[in-house]
Amino acid sequence: MSKQFDVVVIGGGPGGYIAAIRAAQLGFAVACVDEWKNDKGGPAPGGTCTNVGCIPSKALLQSSEHFEHAGHSFAEHGIEVQGLKLNLAQMKKRKDVVVKQNNDGILYLLKKNKVTFFHGRGSFVAAKDGLYEIAVAGDKLETLSAKHVVLATGSNARALPGTPFDEQLVLSNTGALDINAVPKKLGVIGAGVIGLEMGSVWRRLGSEVTVLEALPVFLGAVDEQIAKEAQKLMTKQGLGIHLGVKIGAIVVGKKSVTVNYTSAAGAETAVEFDKLIISIGRTPNTIGLNAEAVGLQLDERGFITVDGDCKTSLPNVWAVGDVVRGPMLAHKAEEEGVAVAERIAGQHGHVNFNTIPWVIYTSPEIAWVGRTEQQLKADGVAYKAGTFPFMANGRARALGDTSGMVKFLADAVTDEILGVHIIGPMASELISEAVVAMEFKASAEDIARICHAHPSLSEATKEAALAVDKRALNF
Repeated sequence: MSKQFDVVVIGGGPGGYIAAIRAAQLGFAVACVDEWKNDKGGPAPGGTCTNVGCIPSKALLQSSEHFEHAGHSFAEHGIEVQGLKLNLAQMKKRKDVVVKQNNDGILYLLKKNKVTFFHGRGSFVAAKDGLYEIAVAGDKLETLSAKHVVLATGSNARALPGTPFDEQLVLSNTGALDINAVPKKLGVIGAGVIGLEMGSVWRRLGSEVTVLEALPVFLGAVDEQIAKEAQKLMTKQGLGIHLGVKIGAIVVGKKSVTVNYTSAAGAETAVEFDKLIISIGRTPNTIGLNAEAVGLQLDERGFITVDGDCKTSLPNVWAVGDVVRGPMLAHKAEEEGVAVAERIAGQHGHVNFNTIPWVIYTSPEIAWVGRTEQQLKADGVAYKAGTFPFMANGRARALGDTSGMVKFLADAVTDEILGVHIIGPMASELISEAVVAMEFKASAEDIARICHAHPSLSEATKEAALAVDKRALNF
C-alpha cells in the first residue's frame, strides 16, 4: 500500500529540500526522499553542497586561512605567535561539526514545515491514473505516490577516462576534503572553482600545489581583467598554475600518482604527486532513477530535459538544480526549487539566469554577476567600464587585505548595469548589492548616488560605479 502525497521531491540537496519546504508552505502534502548517510548511517540531507561541497570546503578554507594568517600576517598586527602547529585532525573535526549542524538544521526545517522525510534512494516504479509511484529503498522498502514529482538528484564528480576515483590517491571533491595528512606534493587537474579552492586549502597548510589546466586561459568564464589579476595573485601565493596542458598517461602507484602531460610549449613532462585531485566538472546524477519506467526524457549527456519552467517531458514531473541545464550552483537550485513549488500551486515562479551570482572562495575571493567585458565585445554592445582598487579603500587597508578591485560595466547609452566583477576581500558578500541593483534595472549612476557607510569595503563598489563616469573620488 503506497503512501500518498500531493508532491514527492526526490533529493534533499539545496534544490530539493527548499522545493519541499516551499510546497508545504503552499498547503501541499509533501514528502522529501534523500539517501545521503552520515558516518553512523543516519540521514544527512543537504546533498553535495552540505556534505562534500560548499559547506565543508568553506569550513576548511576558513580554518586554513586562519592558519596562514597566524603564520604570516599576525606579526604585522603586533600579534606574535610562537610554536605554531597544525592540528589537522581538529580542523577536520570542526569541518564535520559544521556539516552536521547543517544536516540537522535541514531535518528540523522539514519537520517544522510538516514535510515527511524518507531516508533512502528514490526511483520511479510506474505512472498510472494520473499518479506516479515512487519506490524508496532504505532500511526498508516503501512505496509513495503523488500527482507531482520534483527531481533534484544533483550531480557527481566527473572522472578522467581510465583514472577512476579511489579517494585515497586519486581524489574527487569528496576525497579532497578528507585528506588525513598534508601531502608534500599535491596535483590538481582542472583550474575551476573546486580545483582552485581545494588547491588553496592545502597550499596554505603546507603542500606544494601544481594546477594543470587544459584551457589556454585562466578562468575563462571570468571577466578577463579579473582573471588575469587572480592568476597573478594566486601565482604569487605559491600555486603552480600551468595552462594549455594536454594530460597524458596517469600512473597510480602504491603511494603516489605520476601524471604525464605536454605543456603549452610542447615539452613532455612527468610529475609525481602524493595526491591528485581531479576537478574537471560534474555529471548529472540520474543513474538508478529508473527514468525508463515512466519514459522520462534525458539528453545525450544524461541531464533531465526541461523547458524554461523546469517542466520535464512528463506531465507534472519537474526537475531542478544540477540535474538540469544551467549553472551547477546551490543557490540556482534553490531558486528553481521555490519557482517549481509555486508553479505547482498555479503561481508564477521566477528565476532570472542573468542575475545569478557566481563566487570562487579563494583568497582573494572572486565574485561576479552579469556579463563580462569579453562577452560584451563579442556581442557588439557599446559599454562603459569603471574600476576601483581595494588598495585605495580605507577599510581594506585596516584589514590588511588590499588586493583586487571592483569593476562595473554599464550600457554606454542608458547606463544600465550590465555586469559587476569583484576580486578582493569579502567579494562574496559585496556582490549582493550588484545583484539587487541589476534586478531593479539600476544604472551605475544609481549606485554612485547611494550613500555607503564609511569605512567599509562597499565603498569600493560605489567608487567603481563613479568611475564609470570617470569621477571616482578616492583614486
